[in-house]
Amino acid sequence: MVIKFKKYIKIIFLCNVLILSAIIYGCSPTNILASGGGTALVVAEGERSLGTVVDDTTIKVNIAAKFINAGNNLFVNINTSILEGRVLLTGLVDNQEIRIEAVRLVWEVEGVKEVINEIEIGNRSGLKDYASDLWINTQARGIAAKTVGLKAVGYNFETIQGKLYIAGITSNPELLGSLIEALKTIKGVKEIVNYVIVAEESS
Repeated sequence: MVIKFKKYIKIIFLCNVLILSAIIYGCSPTNILASGGGTALVVAEGERSLGTVVDDTTIKVNIAAKFINAGNNLFVNINTSILEGRVLLTGLVDNQEIRIEAVRLVWEVEGVKEVINEIEIGNRSGLKDYASDLWINTQARGIAAKTVGLKAVGYNFETIQGKLYIAGITSNPELLGSLIEALKTIKGVKEIVNYVIVAEESS
């Protein structure tokens, strides 16, 4: 009975993820949300085609399904950011075997072109560290809004033990440089890892 209950919970959750993706896609033609097992990734209009966004959303949902079925709290402990088939993995897991398993599962998903594995081994030493990472994320989003304006929605921020990861896509490398310099002023940031794609502006 317990096994069946867990199975139903997984099915209900996946249905909710799919429904949410469909609702956002239908109601937000200019800003598409690729939802899944971690921080949401919002893509600004004009930076990517709708077709690419839809493909990335499908990849994210499929990765979430694999992580849920795999156990080991993969869905809870690992965050995914996807841009044009490139998958950035961040988070904390207990051991190297789980880290490798997460990468293997991602490569099984159709449409994945590259996997950037930034999953770390260890655990948060306490609520203080976790709260600090959340605070850094909040500060990063605020600084992005001030530095790049509306284009801030094209960036995703994830902090793991003071290491701030940036993912996204931009056609303005100078603006990206200004953002990174501004992010360095956030208290508690030990390192900034930049995975933003610089795309050529369409003529």
